[in-house]
Amino acid sequence: RPANPESNPEVKEYPKNHPDVVDKKMVGLLQLIRFAYVEEVDMAPIVEKGMVTMLEELDPHSAYISAKDLQKMNEPLVGNFDGIGVSFQPNNDSIVIIEVIADGPSSKVGLLAGDKIVTIDTMSATGKNANRDFVFKHLRGKKGTKVNVGIKRQGEPEILHFEIIRDKIPLNSVNTYFMIDKENGYIMLTRFARTSVEEVRDALKDLKAQGMKNLILDLRGNSGGYLDVAVDLADEFLPKDELVVYMEGKAQPKESFYATKDGFFTKGRVVVMVDEGSASASEILSGALQDWDRAIIVGRRTFGKGLVQRPFGLSDGSNVRLTIARYYTPSGRCIQKPYEDGMEAYYKDIMNRYRHGEMLNPDSINLPDSLRYQTAGGRVVYGGGGIMPDVFVAVDTQRASDYYVALRAKNLMNRFVLDRLDGQREQYLAEYPDFEHFYENFRMDEAFIREFYDYAAEHGVPYTNFKEAQAGKFLQELIKAMQSDSALDKAVSYEDYMSRVLWAQDSMQSYLMEKARAEDARQKAYAAKSDKFLRAQLKAMFANNLYGSEYYYQVTKDVDDAFARALEVLKDKRLFNELGIR
Repeated sequence: RPANPESNPEVKEYPKNHPDVVDKKMVGLLQLIRFAYVEEVDMAPIVEKGMVTMLEELDPHSAYISAKDLQKMNEPLVGNFDGIGVSFQPNNDSIVIIEVIADGPSSKVGLLAGDKIVTIDTMSATGKNANRDFVFKHLRGKKGTKVNVGIKRQGEPEILHFEIIRDKIPLNSVNTYFMIDKENGYIMLTRFARTSVEEVRDALKDLKAQGMKNLILDLRGNSGGYLDVAVDLADEFLPKDELVVYMEGKAQPKESFYATKDGFFTKGRVVVMVDEGSASASEILSGALQDWDRAIIVGRRTFGKGLVQRPFGLSDGSNVRLTIARYYTPSGRCIQKPYEDGMEAYYKDIMNRYRHGEMLNPDSINLPDSLRYQTAGGRVVYGGGGIMPDVFVAVDTQRASDYYVALRAKNLMNRFVLDRLDGQREQYLAEYPDFEHFYENFRMDEAFIREFYDYAAEHGVPYTNFKEAQAGKFLQELIKAMQSDSALDKAVSYEDYMSRVLWAQDSMQSYLMEKARAEDARQKAYAAKSDKFLRAQLKAMFANNLYGSEYYYQVTKDVDDAFARALEVLKDKRLFNELGIR
């Protein structure tokens, strides 16, 4: 018989959410299943599913990782492998692409972070197949082999199909570096891996030896990595003892991280390029350089991942990565964006930025005064999630026409280049013995482009006039609406009907001409820019296949509006002085 707490003061009655009550409840349930359930039960998968669900209730980044998945999760930061070049996460019976490795096979065909893999070759990748074992087994394979994936992309009504040629995935964190001109250098950092500090130092030394005085550090699409690597890289740009970042949580006392030495590049103008794909360690580094007025940040608001996960090993070799604290920049800004509205809203945040106009106009971002902070020099910066750039660069909406998107989906540009080089590689290398000769002298005349158009048409992507297709679709819909209307209006006279038809025909013709002119102007703008971009992509893929992946961006930078703006800022001494950037 249970004791009555009122008659026995030694018996405590705890509230339902007391830790002791909750713990006993969980243990009690497990014991009931083990000893009272009608059949024998394998408890391990049940417990694992329960752990996953519990952690999902906490925040977007706390996670359970099984023992067999642990090594695979760490691979992007420590090694290399043959595959398609994506990091992914099973989520709600589907496979979500978290990161597309720059210049990897998936990047080249147009896969994007946030895409959902729904098929691999002829097999479904949803439901029971939405697990790491299935994906690793079927996406990985020997270099040069092909795999077809079906992608569900937000905003696209149909499944997109991509043919990907597996390759050795480049996991060097410095994707490329080079001198832009006699004084200005460029480094693209794609992740914060164990080798990153050494790679960046080597790049800085080489660039300085070539005469570099100023630097563009490109962190676009860099989803982060190790905290200590971000701190060590900040060392290269900040004087000794300046705060880089601090973290703090309920059970985590405030812990601050400082520059430990005078860095290799503490003098000279610095521009850091960021976008909505820059996260975590990228935000720590860019936030520190912004708060200390060491660099001008150019681009768009970063992702906003400022939660600190610490790995806790479990008895079976599995791992729980539990959020223990939040990151704060030197000025006190919290990097983490809100996640109180649930996981779905959290992961749709980037798409919502597009919809709300933030990617096109910084005035679409409304930030309250409570989120205002100041840099060391007194400049106003904002918190609230992510790092706000000092110089905004809108997303390029005219970069890719419908035709170009279709080409990328089938990997036709890279396939064309590979087919063209098959049997002619030595001839190309004889004519262009190194990248410098190739970059200066390689040209694509109209005959070359026509050959590519024919190649694409043979492989299912003809050079279609989308304007005419859209006009034809509109015509069919309008006629269908007219027929439906006349069938319903039983009382209409023949004369009224004919006058309405003639009026509709005149209106339709006028409307179509107006729409056609607008669409023609739009398509011409798209086509001009997309044609330029298409040519640059083809040239870049030749460079990639002839000289190495590090030369790919040295070509495509010529059609990169954000790069052009960053270089313009880097050369603007007056702007650096106005902002007090040292």
